[in-house]
Amino acid sequence: MKTILFSLPGNEELTELMAIKMNAEVGKTTLRKFPDGESYTRILSDVKDKCVVLVCTLHDPDKKLLPLYFLSHTAKSLGAMCTCLVAPYLAYMRQDKIFNEGEGVTSTYFGKLISGFADSITTVDPHLHRIHSLSEVYNILNKVIHAADDISKWIKENIKNPVLIGPDSESEQWVSEVAKNADAPFTVLQKVRHGDRDVEVSVPDVDKYKDATPVLVDDIISTARTMIETVGHLNKAGMKSPICVGIHAVFSGNAYQDLMDSGVEKIVTCNTIPHPSNAIDLSDVMAKEVKKLMHHI
Repeated sequence: MKTILFSLPGNEELTELMAIKMNAEVGKTTLRKFPDGESYTRILSDVKDKCVVLVCTLHDPDKKLLPLYFLSHTAKSLGAMCTCLVAPYLAYMRQDKIFNEGEGVTSTYFGKLISGFADSITTVDPHLHRIHSLSEVYNILNKVIHAADDISKWIKENIKNPVLIGPDSESEQWVSEVAKNADAPFTVLQKVRHGDRDVEVSVPDVDKYKDATPVLVDDIISTARTMIETVGHLNKAGMKSPICVGIHAVFSGNAYQDLMDSGVEKIVTCNTIPHPSNAIDLSDVMAKEVKKLMHHI
């Protein structure tokens, strides 16, 4: 089956990289707004009997969803065999239960919406908290890619004498996995409570890691408050300026600049959301997993 990839605005670079690795063409579209704000969608490439891959990372999702919906249905109306969504960052995963009276479980509604127009979805490390599997909210073929191996590889190739730092005990499982694959030690900040309002945060074995380069790893860097706090604790402990590594570069508001100003050496992210900090390319694993999914449609 022939494959054609379409990039939603802002996803052009990732789409080109995936197309090369999938030996597929990149299709052309016209996507614009009418003067009244409605979306106009036109596919300019031949999609008949082809598998259409739609590449659209879903941070800031509300303005992206309708063009994506129209593009998928238009492709099917023109004879496409299937439409496969690649959404490296997947939105609406946090509201997975009712926290306050009158709310809805929007992760489920969003899953139903996408499942209604795409035949499969491929994403990278979504926020699975109370949801244990993407299949609980998406009733289409799905694949969750984990970036830990690629992050470990980047650390191994780019940082001399790294020590991975977890901001709290909850991060230990995630940080330990990345550290193991990077052949690097790791440690987790410890909180010592002296009273209701008196909490001390310490770096265990700080003397042992005085000459190491601290590497902070997290999945989503949104407000960056946790990382900024952690950087502060490392500075107090007299460690070197850390390198911050994140999967998804959400960076709401001034978060990126705030983190840069906190005393970090460097900020590095995966290319799941286009951002100047992107340095870890996941296009290879995305291309492989999308191809695998297509064989089951």
